Amino acid sequence: MTAALNPLDGITVVALEHAVAAPFASRQLADLGARVIKIERPGVGDFARGYDGTVLGLSSFFVWANRGKESLCLNLEQTAERAVLQRLLGQADVFIQNLAPGATQRKGLDFPSLHAQFPKLIVCDISGYGDSGPFHQKKAYDLLIQAAAGLISVTGAPDAPARTGISIADISAGMYAYSGILTALLQRARTGAGLRVEVTMLEALAEWMSYPLNFAHYGGSPPARNGVAHPAIAPYGQYPAGDGKDIIFGLQNEREWVRFCVDVLQDPAVATDERFSSNVLRVINRQALDALIAECFAALSRDEVLRRLDEGGIANSALNSMHEVWDHPQLAARGRWRDVATPAGPIRALLPPATLSGTEAAMGDVPALGQHTEAILAELGIDLTM
Repeated sequence: MTAALNPLDGITVVALEHAVAAPFASRQLADLGARVIKIERPGVGDFARGYDGTVLGLSSFFVWANRGKESLCLNLEQTAERAVLQRLLGQADVFIQNLAPGATQRKGLDFPSLHAQFPKLIVCDISGYGDSGPFHQKKAYDLLIQAAAGLISVTGAPDAPARTGISIADISAGMYAYSGILTALLQRARTGAGLRVEVTMLEALAEWMSYPLNFAHYGGSPPARNGVAHPAIAPYGQYPAGDGKDIIFGLQNEREWVRFCVDVLQDPAVATDERFSSNVLRVINRQALDALIAECFAALSRDEVLRRLDEGGIANSALNSMHEVWDHPQLAARGRWRDVATPAGPIRALLPPATLSGTEAAMGDVPALGQHTEAILAELGIDLTM
């Protein structure tokens, strides 16, 4: 029986990458079947390998963003090893990089230089701010871009702005790079010519900030930081149950408000209380409303509150810990976990969220540093020891 083809079988990607943004983008391509050759510094490699050692002694960041790749160690300060990269680029479909500002120009790896040599090559450049404008030489890391894009200013409690708990600037840039590369592959199929895909972390995250940007610019002030509570809807946010576990739920309309009072609070009179007769009034009187809810929930376990919310048709979720997400029954029931090999042994990893009928994500191994150097050089017919 013939194995199903992956969508990107036959596509070769050369990745001069580190940290999260570019590795996350190229990992998506690897999951779709592309061959991804990751260029790493000899003896050191991608510095994300050293971020932590929590996954069988390996970095939690690295194993997440680098499965399915081949690791090739090259010292690009050496002429012979730069020539290896040039040979690879001549055979590649995509080159993706997120080096420091100006590094690709100094190395002759900018799009104009590469396009002149390899006119079919797609070049994806990921940076903090882009290669023009007053910030083009400024270094950028995830937390700094969260600050620059205003995300921190609208996140957290009223008196304590906060970063998000994931590298969201890196992830947003990586996802736009991934979708941009796929778009460039479609365009090349029509024109035969490679093109440049440029993604900046600031522009990626600023796009995701469009709601608060519009709210602040046209409304005069930004959305208030309300912790987990919704700034414009009540009740909508985090509420503790009597067993000390938290629930998140929210209402969208007056019909749901009545159902909430009848089925969850089990006090229909609250539905007609003049303090809470509209969402605007409920927001104004949020403190009094939250006190009523807290009094009701104090006598119930989290599971009992969730059951009442479900029966009342009120959208809700437990406020899950990381361990509860790992064991989430929905992920288990839908078979979303796979085993992935690493140099330290197998680990569990989630399938990519986009499920394509008739195929499954490649979910390849996490490479050891330089694991594929010898094989790739042999494939190219190159002996660097001479």
